[in-house]
Amino acid sequence: MKAISYHRYGGPEALEYGEVRDPKVGPDAVLVKVRAAAVNPVDWKCREGYLDSILDAVFPVITGWDVSGVVVQPGASVTEFDVGDEVIGYVREDFLSRGTFAEYVAAPVRTLARKPRNLSFEEAAGLPLAGLTAYQALTKVLEVRSGETVLVHAAAGGVGSIAVQLAQHLGARVIGTASEHNHDFVRSLGAEPVTYGEGLAGRVRRLAPTGVDAALDTIGGETTKTSADLMTPEGRLVSIADPDVVRYGGLYYFVRPDAEDLTQLAELAEEGVVSVHVSKTFPLERAAEAQRLNQEGRTRGKIVVTVDWKRESGG
Repeated sequence: MKAISYHRYGGPEALEYGEVRDPKVGPDAVLVKVRAAAVNPVDWKCREGYLDSILDAVFPVITGWDVSGVVVQPGASVTEFDVGDEVIGYVREDFLSRGTFAEYVAAPVRTLARKPRNLSFEEAAGLPLAGLTAYQALTKVLEVRSGETVLVHAAAGGVGSIAVQLAQHLGARVIGTASEHNHDFVRSLGAEPVTYGEGLAGRVRRLAPTGVDAALDTIGGETTKTSADLMTPEGRLVSIADPDVVRYGGLYYFVRPDAEDLTQLAELAEEGVVSVHVSKTFPLERAAEAQRLNQEGRTRGKIVVTVDWKRESGG
């Protein structure tokens, strides 16, 4: 099959498009014919070796953790899915090797849920990792409650845009940081936008003079410290970007695959609670460009890589 892989850590130039061996389908997995795979910052961080201390890389590594596609072969012990089922998945294992930027992926059923019927394959591919990150951070770590004020950083980005929608659904008032050109987009999601940069704390304080009840930090660094300074006395802070958040009394969180949580997200998408904004798509062979664009930052919503099966099959 065709896939995007790398044989060594490095920049986007390390990515290669070409033939790799077909995946083996274990008893607890299904073979998914990939229609789309979303790009996430963790993809290039893995590629550059930043996660080497916690994840072994078995080279060549096929990049990517997000997927949407169609089941073509269930494993021997799988009863959850049948051939032809449309699925989404956050297909992360405990090592780097068998990613989703490929024509096929063997996905453990613990990483999958049924695709929302009202989302395209491109939109659906952007839901798993970003959506699970937002959902788990808000409901399981921050335990956001109705009536609270929640600060979401990078509110126009992949995780942030979904977090805004979920926090509003939970009954919270949402303040979202974003570049000025994304303010209208952030408002459309249901948040009150504030601009990044110097003076951020003052701008947030003007909207929430007594502080915020909870904050989701997706940026790290100075943003983490600023967030800690904006908490009410009982405020909760979680960062998905900076382990140093613990110095400020917050928690660092790394999203985990969870079929039940992903199913809940898919249901929320079908109910119209959560939508996924796709800013740009790239064909599979141009995945290096997609990762390079993601690495530059400032992306609104998600960047998605697609597999054109008509073209691949010669149709």
